[in-house]
Amino acid sequence: MDWIEIVGYTGSVLVAVSLTMNNIWRLRWINLFGAGTFAIYGLLTKTYPVFALNGFIVAIDVYYLFKMSREKDFFTLESVAADSLFLKKFLDYHASDIQSFFPGFSKELLTNAECIFVLRNLLPVGVFAYTVDVPGHATILMDYVRPEYRDFKNAHFLYQQHSEVFSENGIHTLVADSEVKAHQQYLRKLGFEADFSREIHFIKKL
Repeated sequence: MDWIEIVGYTGSVLVAVSLTMNNIWRLRWINLFGAGTFAIYGLLTKTYPVFALNGFIVAIDVYYLFKMSREKDFFTLESVAADSLFLKKFLDYHASDIQSFFPGFSKELLTNAECIFVLRNLLPVGVFAYTVDVPGHATILMDYVRPEYRDFKNAHFLYQQHSEVFSENGIHTLVADSEVKAHQQYLRKLGFEADFSREIHFIKKL
């Protein structure tokens, strides 16, 4: 296998991987790199139909990425009772995905929790739930977002623009436990710091 074939296979793999993405933003970016790589392969092998098609796909991806970057979403937070029927249905529908980030989670854990729906363009895209067992400290039980909306805009809205949700309730510290690497990376990106005495324990000062 020569290096030109490697370029072709790389483009093919990236395009294939992009089609597995739930998040449209990631799909577009990975598809862009895949189509761009495959377009280069078309030039190198002088298969101009391959170059033309993938060059067109690159242009489409660039257009939609630019359009998506300029779109302004409307975010709101809506408190909901832990025994809300809609909340239960939402959690049941996304149960398997929730378990991948919060192993062992059950609806019973929310009995005494503050539960908040994150609404994006009036669509329920995530659930944030916490308890206050120590004054000023909120223990996060779950911070779940539907796969297609995992672009950190929800987290930015909740943790930064609307931190008054916490301050109004006298909360100055957020704590979360997680053994899931993907969730740990998410917490670090939001400014949580690992407690070195307990590797799965993360803290964020507001």
